[in-house]
Amino acid sequence: MKNYSLLSKDELEALKKEFEAKYEEKKGLGLKLNMARGLPGAEQLDMEADFFNTLNPTSEFKSEAGIDCRNYGELLGITEARKLMGDMMSISPDNVIVFGNSSLNIMYDTVCRSMILGVCGSTPWCKLDKVKFLCPVPGYDRHFAITEQFGIEMINIPMKSDGPDMDMVEEYVNNDPSVKGIWCVPKYANPTGITYSDEVVRRFAALAPAAKDFRIYWDNAYNIHHLYDNDQDNLLEIYAECCKCGNDDIVYKFCSTSKITFPGSGIAALGTSKKNIDFIKSVITIQTIGHDKLNQLRHVRYFKDFDGMKKHMKKHAVILRPKFELVHKKLEEELGGLGIGSWTNPHGGYFVSFNSLDGCAKEIVAKCKEAGVTMTGAGATYPYKKDPFDSNIRIAPTYPPIDELEQAIDIFVLVVKLVSVNKLIEEKQF
Repeated sequence: MKNYSLLSKDELEALKKEFEAKYEEKKGLGLKLNMARGLPGAEQLDMEADFFNTLNPTSEFKSEAGIDCRNYGELLGITEARKLMGDMMSISPDNVIVFGNSSLNIMYDTVCRSMILGVCGSTPWCKLDKVKFLCPVPGYDRHFAITEQFGIEMINIPMKSDGPDMDMVEEYVNNDPSVKGIWCVPKYANPTGITYSDEVVRRFAALAPAAKDFRIYWDNAYNIHHLYDNDQDNLLEIYAECCKCGNDDIVYKFCSTSKITFPGSGIAALGTSKKNIDFIKSVITIQTIGHDKLNQLRHVRYFKDFDGMKKHMKKHAVILRPKFELVHKKLEEELGGLGIGSWTNPHGGYFVSFNSLDGCAKEIVAKCKEAGVTMTGAGATYPYKKDPFDSNIRIAPTYPPIDELEQAIDIFVLVVKLVSVNKLIEEKQF
């Protein structure tokens, strides 16, 4: 197919007429398709039905240490759950706290705790004149929402093919004491799907922060969410690298089973240094007497161990792989070579990142909505919902059944063509 930028005015006008007619046909179908968020599909959730058989009225509700999981106690989580989540994060169970169902909740509380009480004895952020966070972009909208709610200034850090621009990260972190953190989704990143290289991880571990209370918020949400058995991205373990550099306290590792079992009923954990653990424990001992140990016990007995969890994730891959392959096939067939978009082809995770011509993303998303396809709002992948290029769109293929996904992607590529042709007609000087 010919690059649209090389077409004449008459050729572009003819395409515009063709695409407008097709678009009106699609609108007339009255479809209601949803690709707005990275939700597991019904087929994935149905697969977990036997999860609830793990505990029943005749079960033994005691943990391996003899703790009755129906009662209060075990603030840091039962031992076997700390081991399971520690294995998932490649960190010792002694460095793990198991919380409730949501890692996002842990991240929110961690920022909130830092605002109100400080970090391990440092000045509470609320008493400082300025607090800043680095935000690799495009990135996860809910990360940005947390820091925005607390009035923290967010600074865009461009994502490269192997992770954030580390020259910029080092410049800010090592020289500006008001920079207190950075958001990271290091494996199969949201939304780009890229995995940080070994060099990027080592440079993170070797940071020399101007602020002693600076922390890396390492949200490894998709650590074992592979699409393929033999084509998986490997991520260097950051905590071990931090320890090598004498930076044990610099990183918070977050994970959960939200897209492994059930998003509303999983377990989530934080992995970090003993100093950080001790401080956090001193705070949450006022906040709670313990999280849901029955759910922790249920997860351990369901998976048995980390190998059981990885085996389980292969079942998810069987469901998700055809969806991602369908999206990639459609984008390549319909948009490849046209010069009006680029996209990622991740080996795992939950998203595909699409970049349109500059100035087109909002209109593409709006026109998709008119035709019955709901997508993540344009700009959501940037702090303050302000994409400086108005080009990035997050495609979330996981939730719709594959027949609905095909319909949605057909509409998406049609809209991309229509909006792009209009843009080129406006811009070209014939």
